[in-house]
Amino acid sequence: MNRFEQAVYDCMKPTEALLAQTTNPLHRKILLNFWRHVHLEGAGLYDRICSDDMMVANPVYRVTWGANPAVLEGRDAVLAFYNSVGDVVLWNSDDKIAVADWGVADELTFNLLGLGGIMQAIGYAVPDPHKFYHVQSRQAFIWPYDSHARLAGEHLYEDKTSLTWVEVDEAELTTAARVKEIQKELLDQLHARFGENFWVYEGEKATA
Repeated sequence: MNRFEQAVYDCMKPTEALLAQTTNPLHRKILLNFWRHVHLEGAGLYDRICSDDMMVANPVYRVTWGANPAVLEGRDAVLAFYNSVGDVVLWNSDDKIAVADWGVADELTFNLLGLGGIMQAIGYAVPDPHKFYHVQSRQAFIWPYDSHARLAGEHLYEDKTSLTWVEVDEAELTTAARVKEIQKELLDQLHARFGENFWVYEGEKATA
């Protein structure tokens, strides 16, 4: 296992640690939705993210990555966004995460690993489209949730002053396909640990 694959395996440990300290039932379900969402997204299972028990009917995403900030409204736009990212590895690290009735706030390092041409298409001015880069920036992820612990949107604010990239030797790379396998493995572990419909909030009955 290389260092990038290990980072993907470790990416939700801050969420796990916060969940262990959280007793409010709504907050726990929000964190479990958030945790499951990350693994679903990493595994490419976007339809499950946009299901009625995970997301409100009309989510609003505000994305400020790269050079092309955008506002996306509705599940169809969200699905199109996920499918547009391309063959790139994504993960979060160095999280400082909090949860409240309204949702999740997470200041984190956002990591992208992939071909320079894909990075350029996103809006990162890496020098060579044919080489591979690890791109990083500090970002604030503000994810509002509704009173049923369903995602209402993602507000992704990038600190442009923190943006860095470094060329990565091909011998060090992992692939998007391999990371999807890792995320699916982690998703299966999450389901085995917490049980059926563990992310669904049922008011005061929610105890997962």
